[in-house]
Amino acid sequence: MSKRNSAQIVVDAMEAAGVETVFGVPGEETLELLEALDRSSIRFVVTRHEQAAGFMAATMGRLTGRPGACLTTLGPGACNAVTAAAFAHLGAMPVLFVSGQKPLHVREQGLFQLLDVVELMTPVTKDTRTLVSARRAQFEVRDALRRTQLGRRGPVHLELPMDVAEDEDAGGVAFPRDEPTAPRSAPSRRDLEAALEEIEQAQRPLLLVGAGANQHGCFEALRELVDRWQIPFVTTQMGKGAVSDRHDACVGTCAVSAGDFPHRAIAEADLIVMLGHDVVEKPPFVMSADGPRVLHVAQEPAQLDAVYFPQRELVGSLPETATALLELRSSPLEMDREPFRLLVKVNRDSMNGDGPDWDPRRTVHEIRDFLPDNGIVSLDNGLYKIWFAREYPALQPNTLLLDNALATMGAGLPAGMAAALVHPNRPVVAVCGDGGFLMNSAELETAVRLELDLTILVLRDDALGMIGWKQESEGRERIGVSFGNPDFVALAEAYGARGRRVERPDDLPDALRSAGSRRGVHLLEVPVDYSRSESLLGDELPRRSAELSLTGSGD
Repeated sequence: MSKRNSAQIVVDAMEAAGVETVFGVPGEETLELLEALDRSSIRFVVTRHEQAAGFMAATMGRLTGRPGACLTTLGPGACNAVTAAAFAHLGAMPVLFVSGQKPLHVREQGLFQLLDVVELMTPVTKDTRTLVSARRAQFEVRDALRRTQLGRRGPVHLELPMDVAEDEDAGGVAFPRDEPTAPRSAPSRRDLEAALEEIEQAQRPLLLVGAGANQHGCFEALRELVDRWQIPFVTTQMGKGAVSDRHDACVGTCAVSAGDFPHRAIAEADLIVMLGHDVVEKPPFVMSADGPRVLHVAQEPAQLDAVYFPQRELVGSLPETATALLELRSSPLEMDREPFRLLVKVNRDSMNGDGPDWDPRRTVHEIRDFLPDNGIVSLDNGLYKIWFAREYPALQPNTLLLDNALATMGAGLPAGMAAALVHPNRPVVAVCGDGGFLMNSAELETAVRLELDLTILVLRDDALGMIGWKQESEGRERIGVSFGNPDFVALAEAYGARGRRVERPDDLPDALRSAGSRRGVHLLEVPVDYSRSESLLGDELPRRSAELSLTGSGD
């Protein structure tokens, strides 16, 4: 095999792992990598900020199941990618971050721009290391890409110094393309039988679908389990869509941690089967010593804390675990479903109603009416995210992209752009608050340059709406949350996108249809009013609470 330098080895390993796109902002320390990428089949997309590049790479990993990839330079470039690495780390998204660095052996610029990036990345990645030679790089890069998918998925970081990037090695190993990743194994027969016995003995078992079950490879087995057992289920925010929200057994989504109608189902249950729950996600409910028993079914053991301490665990690959449970029992569970029937109806009704004026619920329902079943909504973070989690029916996997782990602002637009790249033939709508949108609004230029088909809703309230709502809900003054905004329509047009200000609620359906019927990037400025969000406080049940007359339910 002819000599390859470390930069070429990194790119070859990416190709073998199925990486098709690298997002990033180059620097003089990454020139060798850029040239290697240019000689490869991998597309390099230059973004306007490293944070946005990392969000796009993480979303690419989430949607494809293969590692996404992000390239930054040293120092400030690597620092800018830390939030995106944390986003991928808590959200379990496979990503390879590669950052350049000054020469390892001879540094003629002193400490200029020099930071310990490996130390910086340690808390927010599964692994981080500096490549020191071409001979070692061929194994370490392959190992890094594998680690993004082994066990709990997530980001890995590699630092490539300039002199190491140019270092050559005559030896080499050709790696197979798209090689198998983590071995899949079900729990032991003994553990499966014990768990099934507990499920069968329960009078009112309830399935709770978490983020870990909303992964490639899990969907078919999970749907079959729900269909065969006819077991009622609720989801966490990041579990939405793993099974259709319009399934006859769906009770709803835990958009908050207490007080909503899905928590009535939790209170009615005597056993909760937590499928794929990860404690990095905001708790869907708070366990208590006198509450229902909890069975933890996941790829990783439970991380115990004050609000989550399951009494039994079933640890193994989720698809294999579901399949093995179905082999032991393929018929419907003998259980009392009556307490859940009305809750299923309330959930279904809530996802078909209308909100008044610019209530966020109205926007939620208009977008659902506009999009086909496979249309994708990408959310930034704000109070509207809770309304989407609660009332937007996700009908297919990965059609509602939200972050309930790091829950960072600024990710909605980049994530929507990645979705439009992965699924160019499916409509994509990015929904952002005015605060979160402006954090990465320069990526409008990137979206236009890439000729994406993308509709962006900017929900405008001229404030950090969630914080203001929280202040008011606690009887505090609104302090430090208001700001001014640019003319969003003019801003969109300055970047080469089309902009439209939606003046009346009744105009939103036409604005969505008009944007969806034409190619390109469209920005719709839409007002939002959070004043009617009192039912999210957790101290009262939602609008239809009077209908909830259930056996054993207290008011």
